[in-house]
Amino acid sequence: MSGGTDAPRVDRVGWLYGLGGATALLVGYFTVPLGVFGPHHPVPSWLTFAGALTVLAGFLLREIRREYLALPGRPAMAILLLSALTLVVFASTYYALADEFTGLSTRIDALYFTVVTLATVGFGDVTPSGQAARVVVMLQILYTLVFLTAGATTVSRRLHERMAERATSRAEEPGRRRRRHHRNEES
Repeated sequence: MSGGTDAPRVDRVGWLYGLGGATALLVGYFTVPLGVFGPHHPVPSWLTFAGALTVLAGFLLREIRREYLALPGRPAMAILLLSALTLVVFASTYYALADEFTGLSTRIDALYFTVVTLATVGFGDVTPSGQAARVVVMLQILYTLVFLTAGATTVSRRLHERMAERATSRAEEPGRRRRRHHRNEES
């Protein structure tokens, strides 16, 4: 096969990985039992939460580094999936702390609050009322500011580079070059 036919296949495979990963995250979020976490089990809850965020931060930084060094693989897709997994960790934590919130009683409420907090919208319909819930919200804001912003910036930079590469390669195609040259002669 020629290089031109391989590129769309690779893109489709990447999108399938992303879609499959996002689907697995949502299925996991809605099916994994979270009863062992929350204020009634503080030690395993905080250890699991801190451990998950630490591991995710490490993987995010590794993938950001891989993207900047142009190492093989799909670091941009990994960054997106790790960012989504981070949201699932925060949503799961909020759900486990549901008693410390006003307006949060379901997993959908917890996921909604996570996204609203990430987007810094803050409608006020779900609010942390307990101290542990407030600490987790502050941690989400800081984590987003440092790690998710770094990941989003990296992915955005990569998309911008790919768009510039495609524009350059299209401009250098023989048919396009002649037309542009023809236009220059008319001027």
